[in-house]
Amino acid sequence: MLNKKDQRVRRSRQTRVRIAVQRTARLTVHRTNLHIYANVISDDGTRVLASASTAEADVRKDLAGQSKVAGKGGNVAAAAIVGKRIAEKAKAAGVERVAFDRAGFAYHGRVKALAEAAREAGLQF
Repeated sequence: MLNKKDQRVRRSRQTRVRIAVQRTARLTVHRTNLHIYANVISDDGTRVLASASTAEADVRKDLAGQSKVAGKGGNVAAAAIVGKRIAEKAKAAGVERVAFDRAGFAYHGRVKALAEAAREAGLQF
């Protein structure tokens, strides 16, 4: 019997196989209770072209004005900030189109907020 994490990893593997066929850079998302992380990985999967997370000092400053719990980065507002930053960094690295890899996480809440913010900032997927 698979536990919750094993089920998520299994779903993520299926997604990565589909993305590998597309031969495009991928925007991966990982979330924990306190933080959300986003990476743009090259089409061959060997290099991280851009990364952003709520653990970065600049993002922490943006979140500092919020309440103590919200300041940790485990909310939708923090995910939207990370989505905007990853789009800016990806465009600076010369990446316009990506495949969205939600790593088995449901497209809901923080993951959805990050994706929509990245789209609004000009990343195409």
